[in-house]
Amino acid sequence: MADISLADLEAIRLLLRGGSVIDWHRLNFKSNKEIDAFLRAQELDMSDPTDVARVEAVKQQAVDFLRRHFEFPIPKGVSDRSVREILALASGAGHKQLCACTILKAMHIIHHLEARELAFMLPKSDEEVFHLVEKKVYRVIGSALANKFPVAEFIGGRKHKDSLYTKLLSKPEVNAAQIYDKLRFRIVMKSADDVFPMMKYLTREVFPFNYAIPGESTNTLFNFRAYCQSRPDLERHLPGLQLSLRLEEGGPGLLDNVFTSANYKVIHFVVDMPIRLPDDVLSEAPPAAWALGKVIFVLTEFQIIDERTDQQNELGDASHAAYKDRQKLAVMRRLKVGIVGTENEPGPGRPTLPPNSMAFDLDMLDTDFDD
Repeated sequence: MADISLADLEAIRLLLRGGSVIDWHRLNFKSNKEIDAFLRAQELDMSDPTDVARVEAVKQQAVDFLRRHFEFPIPKGVSDRSVREILALASGAGHKQLCACTILKAMHIIHHLEARELAFMLPKSDEEVFHLVEKKVYRVIGSALANKFPVAEFIGGRKHKDSLYTKLLSKPEVNAAQIYDKLRFRIVMKSADDVFPMMKYLTREVFPFNYAIPGESTNTLFNFRAYCQSRPDLERHLPGLQLSLRLEEGGPGLLDNVFTSANYKVIHFVVDMPIRLPDDVLSEAPPAAWALGKVIFVLTEFQIIDERTDQQNELGDASHAAYKDRQKLAVMRRLKVGIVGTENEPGPGRPTLPPNSMAFDLDMLDTDFDD
């Protein structure tokens, strides 16, 4: 806990809240070591001339965009700096700090979009791309275990297709793009005080915090403000946080999952994880892709919890089995009945359907046909 810096705590808070770096107004890197760790988490090798050229190209696109559409007054003393220097400026103060943050926000979007474009050009299936993610995460977590990290359990895997079908059938938006946990990793720590250090480790070694998916985080494990105030190593950073602590006063809550028990405690978040493509994979892409860098992004879910809470979650209505039962019941009702209008609540007999509804009750079907 003592090794968590202000920059680390900002990153952890972003993951817990499901916030966006576009809403930030500064960075808090205090050393070149933190800046280098951030660049490595982006899967950028700043000793590789190709990566340096790629980063400079994205920076120039960002500067041109800001000047072209917003007439943003970016001095050459900022626009001509290296990305390392811009990250340091964004952690400072004054007009140069404002300009540096604005450039970085535009770079964030441009790099993300072009990496997505690169991914679409690859002749690779989801399964092959998922394998690259798994290889990366297993390597990093394996290193953590070898270094005696207090991990009680680590599970990685891909969501089974039957589970995908059930989840889509249970969601109002029947869209495969809404499924963020096709690839997920679950980490159980030995104690609650091990969770923040693990989140710090993940943001430095597995994914950069700026590619957390906004609005897709759940934190029912910690009251962020109270927890930090109870830990001197964290409390010392609270005055330096850039966003008001009142943001968490609404209390933690589960998002977008009506089947989860109110007694279930967990941290989960979704990141668009950068994956550096091996040269043999990149060589299969068309020439138009070669200017888009070597990095693609893959949506990945992480769950982090402590061992005691994990055991409590398996009791009563918070258990995974109870969750699946509630989900399956809702899917069966949706398949059989569909949406029933509130103005025509179903009585003891068959449900009454709203006008022009495509919904139906299976019992209403005329079964006088051949199998």
